[in-house]
Amino acid sequence: MRRQSRWRDRRADGPPPSGVDLPRIERAVREILAAVGEDPQREGLLETPARVARMYAELLAGLREDPRQHLKKFFQEKYDEIVLVRDISFNSLCEHHLLPFIGHAHIGYMPNGRVIGLSKLARVVEVVARRPQVQERMTETIADLLVEELDAKGVAVVIEASHSCMTIRGVRKPGSICVTSAMKGIFRSNLSSVRK
Repeated sequence: MRRQSRWRDRRADGPPPSGVDLPRIERAVREILAAVGEDPQREGLLETPARVARMYAELLAGLREDPRQHLKKFFQEKYDEIVLVRDISFNSLCEHHLLPFIGHAHIGYMPNGRVIGLSKLARVVEVVARRPQVQERMTETIADLLVEELDAKGVAVVIEASHSCMTIRGVRKPGSICVTSAMKGIFRSNLSSVRK
């Protein structure tokens, strides 16, 4: 309770996200600023710890949300061709450096008597993306969720992303794109069924 009231004292736009210790993040950010030689009390940095705490709460909101909730409503439909949604934009955080990777997900599935609203696929990507992770796991997680919840004949997920941990630090190769895929069901047993 104390944490909530502290948040409300500072921000008038609602309570903190459940499960996020904003004051703890703020203390850590002040410590990082001091550790790199900055003055956390400098005018331009005074509000930075609170901003960073709210940013992490937003960027990592998927840790506190179940993506399955978006896959519960189906429509009975006799359709036996691929349903494909391309270019679903997302941003996520690389768990190795906590730097963003940004890209697009392409999701296809072969219905088995029922279809789902297209926006629900985008919502699943959004929830799964808002977690610290590696792209390979994100791809597999989305595919597994769809297999479990859609009971589809096949699921194909392809993700293309640019990783800040590779473009702005370390090897510094802007323009490089990582592509990962997960093929399930008919798409794994019969790759020729995957069409663009």
